[in-house]
Amino acid sequence: MKLLQAIPKRWLPWLIAGALALVALCAIPPLMKHETVVQIRVSHAGATLPDGFYLYQQLSAQGIRIKSITPAGDALIIHFDSEEQSLAAQKVLRRLLPQGFIVAQHDHSQHLSLA
Repeated sequence: MKLLQAIPKRWLPWLIAGALALVALCAIPPLMKHETVVQIRVSHAGATLPDGFYLYQQLSAQGIRIKSITPAGDALIIHFDSEEQSLAAQKVLRRLLPQGFIVAQHDHSQHLSLA
């Protein structure tokens, strides 16, 4: 308490503003982190999507970290932490899946607006 009394009152607004600026600097970068999303769709009607757990195992075996795999209607949506992981996953998925599947980057903001 004595420390607070030793601070001149005219410094108090500046100290509060500085503390808020430090909190903002610590809080904003995680909020701005952009995750990448890959979408897997079938190219013709009647085909079924691959098993998400199988894809998870295959990508993990290649050292690719996945945040989540979720079904979204007629597609599987795979979330990654980084662009590098997403690009590596696309290469593996194109090699792993047979013809008839479309593997592409997906606009995450569009996905959120549909949810």
